[in-house]
Amino acid sequence: MKDARAALRYAKAILNLAKDSKEDSAVNTDMQLIASTISENPELAVALQSPIIKSADKINVLTATFSSQVNNITLGLFNLLQENKRISMLEAIAKQYTIIYDYYHHIQVAKVTTAVPITAEIEQKVLAKIEALTGEKANLENVINPDILGGFILRVGDVQYDASISNYLNELKKEFDNSHYVPKI
Repeated sequence: MKDARAALRYAKAILNLAKDSKEDSAVNTDMQLIASTISENPELAVALQSPIIKSADKINVLTATFSSQVNNITLGLFNLLQENKRISMLEAIAKQYTIIYDYYHHIQVAKVTTAVPITAEIEQKVLAKIEALTGEKANLENVINPDILGGFILRVGDVQYDASISNYLNELKKEFDNSHYVPKI
């Protein structure tokens, strides 16, 4: 819990610095890249958490991995975390930054669950429909779940719309179970 609060404080500080420099959007892109890279590479996550690996080596790895892709503010964050011995919190800080950035820019997260990955064209249509319905922009997260068979489940905030085939089949099963029709012989 203590680390979560510290990650939030670092994220807020970086966002304020980035807003002052009018680089908040670029830093948000960096933070998304960092969070996804660390979560997709368990070896990197373990290395950043390891107390055995020197912090200078951790910074060298981060710099080699991200230096050509990220903003100077983000590189400065690496050095700040090294000085404060908090480099292990980088992924949490990156995720918190993105959450705060989205809140600040009135961007909500929409989660669409499908049986197969959605195409870029469908993604754009869904985002346009969400913006038309809610009046706010959204980031779309596609979750793949073959158990829904087809269709989709869309969740925006605390509203969910279930148009999956598995849901239709369950509803149909309930209707059959609830009907007490006994044929006359």
